[in-house]
Amino acid sequence: MGLDSIIGVIGGLAFFLFGMSVLSTALKKVAGKRLEVILEKMTDHPLKGLVLGAVITIAMQSSSALTVMLVGLVNSGIMNIAQTVGVIMGSNIGTTLTAWILSLSGLKTDNILLSMLKPANFSPVMALIGVCMIMAAKEQKKKDLGQVLVGFAILMNGMEMMSHALSPLSEVPEFVDALTAFRNPFFGVLIGTLFTAVIQSSAASVGVLQALSLTGHITYGVAIPIIMGQNIGTCVTALLSTIGVSKNAKRVSVIHISFNLIGTAVGLIVYLMLDWGAGLSIFNDAIKPFEIAAFHSIFNVVTTCLLLPFSKQLVNIAESVIKDDGNQEVFLDKRLLLTPAIAVKECKKKSALILQDAANGYMESMSLIGDYDSKSKDNIKELEERVDEMVESCNNFLIQLSSKDVSDSDSEIIATTLHTIGDMERISDYSLNLSTVAKKMEQADYDKKELKKNLKDTNKKLESLFEKIMIAYENDDVSKANEVREQSEELVDQIKKAKKSDLKKLRKGKMDAEISVYLSDYLSISRRVVEHIQNIAEAIAI
Repeated sequence: MGLDSIIGVIGGLAFFLFGMSVLSTALKKVAGKRLEVILEKMTDHPLKGLVLGAVITIAMQSSSALTVMLVGLVNSGIMNIAQTVGVIMGSNIGTTLTAWILSLSGLKTDNILLSMLKPANFSPVMALIGVCMIMAAKEQKKKDLGQVLVGFAILMNGMEMMSHALSPLSEVPEFVDALTAFRNPFFGVLIGTLFTAVIQSSAASVGVLQALSLTGHITYGVAIPIIMGQNIGTCVTALLSTIGVSKNAKRVSVIHISFNLIGTAVGLIVYLMLDWGAGLSIFNDAIKPFEIAAFHSIFNVVTTCLLLPFSKQLVNIAESVIKDDGNQEVFLDKRLLLTPAIAVKECKKKSALILQDAANGYMESMSLIGDYDSKSKDNIKELEERVDEMVESCNNFLIQLSSKDVSDSDSEIIATTLHTIGDMERISDYSLNLSTVAKKMEQADYDKKELKKNLKDTNKKLESLFEKIMIAYENDDVSKANEVREQSEELVDQIKKAKKSDLKKLRKGKMDAEISVYLSDYLSISRRVVEHIQNIAEAIAI
């Protein structure tokens, strides 16, 4: 094998992997919103998870990326461990699509229409269309679709480069002799595992095997064990992603590994029975790219059908390997950043929790006016500290997310969320301030019933605003947000009038000076909280 061939193989592999990366990234953007819908419909039923796993993997073009994403989803508490079993199985089926597309490179026909199915013929056309869309399109969705076409063309070009560079090997005796070492099934599984672990893509690994098969010297006996090993090698990415995560998240990786190890073990036993036991001659025949794709699919489908009824047992294995130590899920797992569309949606959900805690804390602090309780004060402090932690986590996550290649709509959500969580944090801070005012008022001598009666209307309207702003925020309800804006303005005017009225009473000696100061603090805090609610409503309505 000459230097030109070696450079050709390396260059082809580089183009192949780069094309796979571009294709996967672009597909995530194009299918981002659909991925959100799919995950929302996720159930505990493994069969439905199986279908969803296959669909998501086809959209992402990477079973490893999906498994890493599952680790993040479980670590964040979005999914439970049982839900991931079917998804993982489905991802193994979905990842076989790439091999089917690559198998078209071996197509031989004189028919003009059929010849256009060959990647060497249609990928340049796709590249041209994709580049034109990227350069000329004004809508981001069309640009993303153009990137899908260009990524696919680069991938196929890399496949062609590898095929051309490897074709001279069919005439090299040393290469043919070296393949006899791969005839040992155990060695073949090991090679498939190691090679896939290094490049971290079973689809790319199968593509390289398909390119080698075009030399005509890759037999069924060589290819089948390697394909089995590739399923194990693809687990490495997910295994590495479990560093520093919760026990439940680590179990996702254990399920992935267990599923592929058991499937490979069963497949290898059947292979040995047919090869060493029955002595089938087909194992000595040359295998073609199309046949590699077919076996890749059949093996994964059969393995899935075999192990799907034992989903609970796979979860039990994971739980026995990774013992529970009570670790809590993280607020937002950075692995979600692998799929920006899902990360944006999850961050929006978490920010809604921040608003809920901030609102609950402030409403509880309002209840302390005239009816102070030290236990409630402690609870308000805990809520305020939790809100601070969530806001910091959400801010850091959003900053990282903003640097990702996201759609225009997701970019707007990121900006809105960043803008509003600051207001949520201030509301939470004011809940602590108001509880302090309530504690001071408790020590003063005044008519508590009369005070609560006077503040009842303001408190009731504030509670109504909180309820409406939470609905508006969670559902992006513009009409509800506009309603909150109008009511906020009315309440601010009411608070201003109340402050003037209290000042007049103080001047006329009809109100105790100490109580007047505390009431002024209460009204000032209430006004600022209403203004922060108004800010959130305006961000939604824009």
